[in-house]
Amino acid sequence: MENVATAVKVVATGVAVAAAAPVVVGAAASALGFGAAGVAAGSWGATWMAWGGGTVPVAVSVLQSVGAAGIAGGTQACAGLAASAVAAARLWR
Repeated sequence: MENVATAVKVVATGVAVAAAAPVVVGAAASALGFGAAGVAAGSWGATWMAWGGGTVPVAVSVLQSVGAAGIAGGTQACAGLAASAVAAARLWR
């Protein structure tokens, strides 16, 4: 019976993270200055854009995409699966 309770916790964790991911990630992108109208002037997002080279443009483009259109369903599902895996690793020791 203990394994069933643990399995329920693992699944519940994954479902909760998958459900919350669009809200949390969208709010974080918005707080950093990424939105449907573009990158807000004077925001962290604008600073990152000014930095240019390296991996920064990739992060800026991903965050701008999330800010403009939200998080994709596949990404949402992957976040839930990742959370379930972490929960399983922590609970089944």
